[in-house]
Amino acid sequence: MDEFQRSWLLAQIGPDTDPADLERRFFRLRSVRAVALEVLGERRAKLLADPLKVTVDGVVTMDLQENLRGIERHIEAVRQASAPQDEDEASETLAVARLVPTRRYR
Repeated sequence: MDEFQRSWLLAQIGPDTDPADLERRFFRLRSVRAVALEVLGERRAKLLADPLKVTVDGVVTMDLQENLRGIERHIEAVRQASAPQDEDEASETLAVARLVPTRRYR
């Protein structure tokens, strides 16, 4: 993973993420978009594992439903956003130009 890919990835999932963990994931998945989607999917799964709404009468109410919706919107945005070119998606473009002299000499 190069520096450009790393900075894009940290912008998508937050700067507090362990860089060594990101490197391991990138080595396994070979795509920065796949790494971002995997990390966001794990965060979504953690929210779903616990109750989304907890109410203690007269004391506190905690509602995580908007957090879940926010992560789901973020996952969709990462799917649609243009990511730095991954190694697997790298395309080589070959351009051919014909050189023609501006004047013809005899």
